Amino acid sequence: MAMDHAPTPVSNVDLPALLRWHLDAGVDETIGDEPVNRYVALPAPVVQTSFATEQKPASIVIAPQPTSAHIAQNCKTLAELKAAVESYDGCALKAFATRTVFADGQANAKVMVIGEAPGEDEDRQGLPFVGVSGKLLDRMLASVGLDRATNTYITNIVFWRPPGNRKPTAEEIVLCMPFVQRQIEILDPAVILLVGGPSASTILANPQGITKLRGKWFEFESPGLSRPVPTMATFHPAYLLRSPNQKRLAWRDLLVFKQKLDSITTS
Repeated sequence: MAMDHAPTPVSNVDLPALLRWHLDAGVDETIGDEPVNRYVALPAPVVQTSFATEQKPASIVIAPQPTSAHIAQNCKTLAELKAAVESYDGCALKAFATRTVFADGQANAKVMVIGEAPGEDEDRQGLPFVGVSGKLLDRMLASVGLDRATNTYITNIVFWRPPGNRKPTAEEIVLCMPFVQRQIEILDPAVILLVGGPSASTILANPQGITKLRGKWFEFESPGLSRPVPTMATFHPAYLLRSPNQKRLAWRDLLVFKQKLDSITTS
């Protein structure tokens, strides 16, 4: 309980008796250093009606980050493009990957092979198609006189391993695609071989499945190319390992692919 009282001349008050009276009445604390007469009206509060001098916080301007398309177009060589991809943080896949898997093969190759995404072995070594399916791809290419050591360039449509080897999402592919497109423009291959459905549907901008797209010739066009590039799709080696009866169809595709390559390079 607290009590306020009006000021009274100290000389007329028996202070010990007044203190005992307050204690008996239940007063156990005082409020403020000075007594307050509660019977006197307080002055009306002053209300601020003008905000002319109010200081508003300065707005924060965030500079827009360069897109993958803008970064890719500024690259003139494959080495510059590789460095740009390795330093690019716009794709969330990079946060889960061990290494960036850019490409493997010859920078002056006439044949470009584009797959889907790195797997566990590729993530560990930083090179595309080095696992079990990669060894099968090497044998497939060798059957028509191609290999990454002399005349073939190999990459994927995304540069980081998706968690659990899942398929890359549409957003992840869109973020990486400008780098892939710029790779094609800089390499300027004579022909392109797409392995697997995601690679085929992405590069060809065609939603059909691989069974409908494989074995046929298409043309890949891009502003940075002087002419369209003949492009064919076939089964992914990982699929062929699971479905060996389809190897005969992949073999047919490779024979047609090699025939087209020979006709271009010898003309």
